[in-house]
Amino acid sequence: MNRPEIILAPGPTPIPPEVFLAQGSPLVYHRGPGFGDLMRDVAGRLKVLYRTERADVLLMTSSGTGGLESAIQNLFSPGDEVFVPLAGFFADRWKRLAEAHGLVVRSIEYEWGRRIVPDEVAAALAEHPVKAVLLTQSETSTGVIQPVEELARVANEAGAMVVVDAVSSLGAVPFEFDAWGIDVAVGGSQKALSASPGIAFVAITERAWAAHETATLPRFYFDWSTYRRFAELKDPENPWTPAISVMQGLQAALELYFQDGLDAALLRHRTLSRAVKQGIEALGLDLFGEGLEDNWTVTAIRAPEGLDADTISDRIRADFGCILAPGQGPLKGTVFRIGHFGYFSELDIIRGLAALEMTLERLGYPVKRGSAVAAAEGVFQETA
Repeated sequence: MNRPEIILAPGPTPIPPEVFLAQGSPLVYHRGPGFGDLMRDVAGRLKVLYRTERADVLLMTSSGTGGLESAIQNLFSPGDEVFVPLAGFFADRWKRLAEAHGLVVRSIEYEWGRRIVPDEVAAALAEHPVKAVLLTQSETSTGVIQPVEELARVANEAGAMVVVDAVSSLGAVPFEFDAWGIDVAVGGSQKALSASPGIAFVAITERAWAAHETATLPRFYFDWSTYRRFAELKDPENPWTPAISVMQGLQAALELYFQDGLDAALLRHRTLSRAVKQGIEALGLDLFGEGLEDNWTVTAIRAPEGLDADTISDRIRADFGCILAPGQGPLKGTVFRIGHFGYFSELDIIRGLAALEMTLERLGYPVKRGSAVAAAEGVFQETA
């Protein structure tokens, strides 16, 4: 019997029915008051999510990577120096983006799974100042949430702008744009908010706008000035034809997200994370990465000795229609990952852990049946 697959990967996340209904509704014409109201509402809710009163929020039709590229194009000139602490695949994406645009990248390289050490970044910036520090809050390749608050502090003390990839963290873990002194932060529709892929949003401060005024890298589609000019119209617009249906879905997703408030949403993500981690430990498997208590978006798990992590991911999908994420880069074959942010419930986690138990047993790993499920149930009952 064919059934929809169970997505337990770190994005795109499952989408609520209300979002699909909004996306399937008649399109709001993108030049007029209807779409203007839609843009104004979405941007306003995102400002609350970012926890900012001082930043503009621009909406772009693209993946999160497009939003990151817009930050490079709008803030810098060829030859500008930036600092990128490297601790995983998505931090390396910052490096590759910057180098592709002719920037000089300085870095400290950490073993994948490590948390970046703010004092070490501070020492590197004191030795060689840069224009900006490019950070990744949720390193989904390892499951590690990096200490952006402390890293932003040392960057500000060194006089550098702070630019954050918050694509897979915004809405899932604590994030304080104003209080932490961030200049630019990029998010995406398809992660913790559980909307469809296709919209990037960028929060921008006056300091970043000042850098934009003097930056000389080529830009057209992602020119922030163009987006701001259209956003400031009486009826806000997007300069180019936007993904209207995805925007309608994003509005519905934000409505659902804010129903119980920001704090409740964060508590839900923390609880789902605890349940997954305790379930995995009950199976006798080792968790991967530092700062496990803070890693609420993704859990990375070491494959047991004698089993390939990709084989586990392939088998659980083939047998149970459950999608886990394989390891990336140097972790390929040794680690698999479970995402638990966005539109997930307690029973989604329990179902996924049950499928993992059966998959491991079929692959020859000794499993005490029900142990992972019972551990997760214990977490959910404690917090009910």
